[in-house]
Amino acid sequence: MLRPFAKAVSFLFHPLLMPTYMLALLLLINPFIFGVNSILDDAGKLNLLRIFLYTFFIPAFAVVMLRPLGFIRSLEMEDKSERTGPYIITAIFYLWAYMNMKNSSLFPPAYASFMLGAVIALFMTFFINIFSKISAHAVGMGGLLGMVIITMVRFSHDVFSIQTGMFGTISFNMNAVLIIVILLCGVVGTSRLLLNAHEPRDLYGGFMVGFVAQFLALRFSI
Repeated sequence: MLRPFAKAVSFLFHPLLMPTYMLALLLLINPFIFGVNSILDDAGKLNLLRIFLYTFFIPAFAVVMLRPLGFIRSLEMEDKSERTGPYIITAIFYLWAYMNMKNSSLFPPAYASFMLGAVIALFMTFFINIFSKISAHAVGMGGLLGMVIITMVRFSHDVFSIQTGMFGTISFNMNAVLIIVILLCGVVGTSRLLLNAHEPRDLYGGFMVGFVAQFLALRFSI
């Protein structure tokens, strides 16, 4: 019963999905910095599609192709040595995405900074993976948590509203969002433990890497 739930959580919060979730959250909080009025605007949905393709679909497809080529035995990549190739491939795609959006009018500096944080986290994870099987899921969730805190503190967002057709305008408090993300970090970490994918130290190290990487990116982006 718990294993299917843990697998579902691991899929829904796959580290490659974090840039898409970060963009969706920022579009909900302040869509105007993207030049749109709502995440549901055509331009907002197009940006989401771009990021999903660049940071999830294309890297995931490239990694999946490593299996028939014999570079990895399974998509779970239980042996840390199997993760070297996928980390390199993903880092290249993420760095390319960041370089393209850094000077693009489609993406504000705030999101470019978050994307840089993902790039830094990837390279840190690649290096640490040489010595220890760090949790990529924890790295992704740590980055998402760092992004929420930076948005609250650096960009001074406390409350945001979402226009819905059925329920009208709904307001959300960023403190509630922060609590939800913290709880999700716990759920994802617990799921990885239930699947015997990692040891607790792999999770703690991953959360720290993802979290710190976002603040390093902010420092470089100032």
